[in-house]
Amino acid sequence: MSFEQEQLFVAETRKYVTDTLSLGDMEDEELEERIEEIVIQRIGSQYCPIEQKVSIVQQIYSSIRGLGLLDAILRDDAITEVMINGPDNIFIEQGGRLMKLDRKFESQRKLEDVIQRIVGLAGREVNQANPICDTRLPDGSRVNVVLPPIALCGPTLTIRKFSKTPMTVEKLIAYGSITQEIADKLQLLVQAKYNIFISGGTGSGKTTFLNALSNYIPKDERVITIEDSAELQIAGVENLVSLEARNANASGAGEISIRDLIKSSLRMRPERIVVGEVRGGEALDMLQAMNTGHDGSLSTGHANSTQDMLSRLETMVLQGAAGLPLPAIRQQIASAVDIIIHLSRLRDHSRKTMEICEVGSYVDGEIELNPLYRFEEDEDSTLEKVSGHLVRTENPMRNIQKLQLAGIKMVF
Repeated sequence: MSFEQEQLFVAETRKYVTDTLSLGDMEDEELEERIEEIVIQRIGSQYCPIEQKVSIVQQIYSSIRGLGLLDAILRDDAITEVMINGPDNIFIEQGGRLMKLDRKFESQRKLEDVIQRIVGLAGREVNQANPICDTRLPDGSRVNVVLPPIALCGPTLTIRKFSKTPMTVEKLIAYGSITQEIADKLQLLVQAKYNIFISGGTGSGKTTFLNALSNYIPKDERVITIEDSAELQIAGVENLVSLEARNANASGAGEISIRDLIKSSLRMRPERIVVGEVRGGEALDMLQAMNTGHDGSLSTGHANSTQDMLSRLETMVLQGAAGLPLPAIRQQIASAVDIIIHLSRLRDHSRKTMEICEVGSYVDGEIELNPLYRFEEDEDSTLEKVSGHLVRTENPMRNIQKLQLAGIKMVF
C-alpha cells in the first residue's frame, strides 16, 4: 500500500469508525481493539506489512482520541522540538537542525481540535478572548499556543519535548559541554550554597544545565521549584515541592504568577529555591530571597553574555519596582548572585558552556565580574564544526567564604 493509498484508507476507515461506533460509551483500550478489528477486516486479502497495519491503527486511534499526527511525532525520541505554523506547515528540530515535515493536518479545524485537547489536559483554556497560552503535555513537554487573529498564519503550536531521562552532569561531560574537573568544582559550589544563575540565548540548554546542576543539591534538604511549565526533574530529594504558575482564565481572573509563587515559597521554610526562568518583576523577589538567608538558589535567564545577564537583571528588577535607584539595584545583585554560567548555541548547532564567571563587589557604580573559565576554540575548529574547551583564566576566585563555612578546602 503506497503512502497516498494509506492516507486515503485511514481517512475512509476513520469516517466509518466515527459513523458506526458509539465512541462516547467506549474506553480507550476497547476503542483501539475495535479499530484494529475493523482495519484487518477492511484490508482483507490485500497485502499490507504488519508495521503498516500498526501505523494505520495508531493513526486512526490518534485522530479520534489522541493528538492526530502529533502522536507519531512525539513518539520519536530523536525529535526535540515541534513547530506548527498553521495546518500546512510542520517543522521539527532533529539533531540540532530544523527541517520541514512532508505532512499536514486535514484542516485548520482539526489543528484547533488538537490544540484544545492539549490545553484541556492541563486544565487551561485558550480562545479568541485569550489567544495565548503556555501549558505542558502529561509527559512534561513544554507547549506554547497562539491562535488567530493574533497568529496570522493560522493556529501556532510550539512544543519543546521533555526528555524521558533526566539530564545529568555525566551527560553534559559526554556532550563536551564541561569537563569532569569543572563538574567536580560546580558540585562543591552547589553544596556550599552559592547562588548560581545560568544565562544564555533561546535553545542554548539553560533548563537542561539547570536540571543537571540541581541534582547536586544534597538529598536531605527541602527544595522548592518554581516554573512557568514544570520541566525540572530533581531526583532523590524527598522533601520536594514543585510549584507551577497559572495564566488568567477567559474572564481575566485566577492568574498565579512566578512572583506570587516566590513570595509564597518564602513562607514554606525552603532551604533551596530553584526558579526555572526569571524574566520579569519576579527578579526582585528572587534577589531578596537570596539576600535574606535563602542561599543556594538556582535560576536561569535569557542573555547574550555574563555582562548582559547583569543588565537584564537590572531591567527585570525595574519591572517589579520602577522607583528603585540603579545603585541600590546593582548593590542588591552584587550581594545576591555569586556565580553566572553562560551557555551558547554555536554555529554548528552544538551547545557549549562559554564562561563561568564570579560576580564580585559593587565598586564605583559598577558590578565587578571575575571570569574563572572561558571557552576557547582550538586549531581543529572550522566553519562547519566548532572544537575547543573551557580554559581556566589566571584570576583567583575571591569569594571563598561559603566554601570555608561548608568546611570545603578547595582552590577553584
